[in-house]
Amino acid sequence: MVQFGESQSTIAKYVGVSQPTISKELSRNSMIKGKYKKKRYYAPKKAQWKADSRKHRFVLPRKFDKEMAHYVYERLVYHEWSPEQIVGTAKTEGRDMVSVERIYQYIRMDRAANGNVYKHCRHKLKHRRRVLNASASNIPNRVSIHSRPSEVEKRERVGDWEMDLIQGINGTF
Repeated sequence: MVQFGESQSTIAKYVGVSQPTISKELSRNSMIKGKYKKKRYYAPKKAQWKADSRKHRFVLPRKFDKEMAHYVYERLVYHEWSPEQIVGTAKTEGRDMVSVERIYQYIRMDRAANGNVYKHCRHKLKHRRRVLNASASNIPNRVSIHSRPSEVEKRERVGDWEMDLIQGINGTF
């Protein structure tokens, strides 16, 4: 349908998916043709081969076994690496590794079991808690902008001008 000049929305309706799905498929799997005049084209067989090769990478489930737990524990406690660093290093070493989120789950489970792995994290699993039912403003006796005097609208006095007075880098406003 792409070769016949159909729009992405028409193709999406025909296939039964959303238009962004078609757009992503085309941008991800399009080829470049021509040495000087580079033109993009879509080759379905080549796209299917690419999709199969991407899918093949994640065929084997990566389980958080004792060996992986030891690897993660060693890097967290003795090297004080972040979960992101652990996953990145494992990828460069060609080692199977779970996701960053799974490592954080391991740290949280250890903390719940009165472990000390979380103490070796840089942020020690501290999360900023939102204040619930907080008032909209902390300014006592505030006055609404609608109840300001009419002289302010004339802007004849120095303090009546509205402007941003936040000072930036090198004294710029």
